Amino acid sequence: MVTSVSSRSVGRRTIFGKQRVQLGGALLLAVGLPFLIRMAFPVMGTQSDFATAVIGNLCAVALGHYILRSLTVYPGIVAGFYVLPSFAISYAVVLIAFWTFRLGYSRSLFLIGFPLCILWYFFIFFRLQRRQSLRIGIVPFGEVEMLGDINRVDWTTLTEPPPARGHNYDAIVADFRADLPDEWERFLADCALSGTIVYHCKQLQESLTGRVSVEHLSENTFGLLIPALLYVKLKRIVDFGTAAVASVLFLPVLVLVGAAIKLDSPGPIMFRQRRVGAGGRAFRVIKFRTMTHNGASGAPREIDDAITVENDPRITRVGRVLRRTRIDELPQMFNVLAGTMSWIGPRPEAEVLSKWYEAELPFYHYRHVVKPGITGWAQVNQGHVASMTQVHGKLQYDFYYIKYFSLWLDVLIVFRTIVTVLTGHGSR
Repeated sequence: MVTSVSSRSVGRRTIFGKQRVQLGGALLLAVGLPFLIRMAFPVMGTQSDFATAVIGNLCAVALGHYILRSLTVYPGIVAGFYVLPSFAISYAVVLIAFWTFRLGYSRSLFLIGFPLCILWYFFIFFRLQRRQSLRIGIVPFGEVEMLGDINRVDWTTLTEPPPARGHNYDAIVADFRADLPDEWERFLADCALSGTIVYHCKQLQESLTGRVSVEHLSENTFGLLIPALLYVKLKRIVDFGTAAVASVLFLPVLVLVGAAIKLDSPGPIMFRQRRVGAGGRAFRVIKFRTMTHNGASGAPREIDDAITVENDPRITRVGRVLRRTRIDELPQMFNVLAGTMSWIGPRPEAEVLSKWYEAELPFYHYRHVVKPGITGWAQVNQGHVASMTQVHGKLQYDFYYIKYFSLWLDVLIVFRTIVTVLTGHGSR
C-alpha cells in the first residue's frame, strides 16, 4: 500500500503489509481502547451513547480503510499523503449520519478513535516505506524491453524458470500475448498457484507510469471505448451541485481577483477562448485574464500565439500569481454549471492547437470521449506542456484517465490537485 499497485507485494512479505493486520490494529485502537476507557470510567455517558460511539468508530475505521486502499490502487501513490484525508472523510460521513438520524453518542469516545486511527496508519506507512523497493523477474519473451526504462524497480531478466516457490522476487512479469515456451507457461501457472503475483507487461507499465501507451485503438488497450455511462451521469449531477454551491461561496473571491486584474493592467477581466470539448464540439471557455490584452486574444490564429512558454513575457504580475495558484481557472465553474466542462477531466485545448495535435498524433481526438475538466490526471502528474513530445506524454496520461475512469481516480485527482495548488507544480 505504499506507492503503487505492485508495491503491495512488498508489503505482503511483512506482517504489517497484510490488510487484516492493518484493519484489525485500527479497530483494536479506535474501538477497543474507547471500550477500555468506558470500563474504567463508567460514568462517561449512557450505555446507548457508548454503543452508538463504538458502532460509529467501527464504521468510520472500516470506511476509511476502504477509501485509503482504493486510492492507493493507482500508480505513483504515497499512501502517507492520503491517510488523513481518507479517515477525515470517513469520520465526517459517520458524523453526518449521527446528525441526520438524530442519534445520541459519546462524543469523547467517538472522536478519540480518529487520532488513534491516524497514528496507527502512519506507523504502518513508515514501517512499509523502508521496504518499498521492488524486485521483479522478467520472462524474456515478447515486448518486455519497455520495462527497463522505468526506475524505482530492481528488474532481473530471467534466463531460465526459477522455482515457483522459494524465489526472491516480489512479482513476475511477462508478455501474455507472446508465444511462450511450454516450460515458461508452466512456470507462470505455478507462480500464480503459489501466490506470486504475475503481471502482464503492458498493465504493469501503466501501473508504474500512470500512462497508457498511444499505439492503436483496440479492445485489448481500452476495453470498451466508451467510459461507464452510469458514472458519467452521476458525475454530471455532482458537478452541477458542487458548481452551484461554489459559485455562491467564491463570489467574493471572484470580485477581489477581478479588481486586482483591472488595477494591474488594461483590458477585460475575463479571458474567453474557443476550445474543443466532449464529442469534439467547440465551446467558449472562461478564465481570469493573466496576460496583456494584446496577447490574450480569444481566437489565436497561429500555434505560437496559443502556446504559453516558460517565463512568457505576456503574463502580467497578477497573472503570474493567478497561474501559480490556479486561481485563473476558477471562473470555469460556470462552464461546469453550463455542462460544457467537468471539474475533473482532460484539459480542453484551443481549437488551433487541437487541430495541430490531431494532425500530428494518432487518436488524439479520442480524449474528447469524456468532458474536459478544470483539473485532471495529466495536470497533477505533468503540468503545463508546450512541445509535441510533452503533448504525446500528456495524451498518455489522458488515455490512462479514460481507461480507469472512476470515482476513486477522481477523488485521488482532487487530493493531488490540492498539493499542486499549494506547490505551484507545472504552472507557467
